Amino acid sequence: MSIRLDVPVLAGSLVRLEPLTTDHVADLAEAAEEDRASYGFTLVPDGRGMRGYVAAQLARGGLTPFAQIRVRDGKAVGCTAFWDPRPWPDRPGSLRAIEIGFTWLAASAQGTGINAEAKLLLLGHAFESIGVARVDLKTDARNHRCRRALERLGIGFEGVLRNWSMSWAPGEEGMLRDSAMFAVVSGEWPAVRQVLTTRLASASMPGPGRSGGGTAGG
Repeated sequence: MSIRLDVPVLAGSLVRLEPLTTDHVADLAEAAEEDRASYGFTLVPDGRGMRGYVAAQLARGGLTPFAQIRVRDGKAVGCTAFWDPRPWPDRPGSLRAIEIGFTWLAASAQGTGINAEAKLLLLGHAFESIGVARVDLKTDARNHRCRRALERLGIGFEGVLRNWSMSWAPGEEGMLRDSAMFAVVSGEWPAVRQVLTTRLASASMPGPGRSGGGTAGG
């Protein structure tokens, strides 16, 4: 479904999700040049490629992209998106499902609670404002770091679909990957919301109790 949703700024205490624009390019280029060790399976350009990346995201049908703005300093430290909106067959204007994907964060923003709060904001908007019955998330089946992060957030693993998505791994351009599929359905949302809220409370505490933060890449 090649539509872009009309989503307002989604604001939390740690992160603000703003509709992505070219105004975010400079911050995102800086963010992408931090430690890139966690990007082995995720589409994250280097700083030089950020303008083209943003232009491509804005042109991609069915994608509603956001910049992740770190509240404490107002800097764009990553991206995320709503993707692949699917309508009810007999209700073209009403969505039954959507995906959260194309997610990445600068190394300095990982493990700070930003990822958990961004998921809380996106899932809350999807279930409570759009009214979907299901939200998908997926990642490369080999991305065990991301899979563990999603499981810690209370998001259910549904299985691996073989040759399901394009691979973003270096050297695998044009190849397909196996995708680990995760989802939250509407009946699970209250419990997942509580898990996310609890993790955010721990992220606000100093010391080793702080929340981890992986990403999921579409």
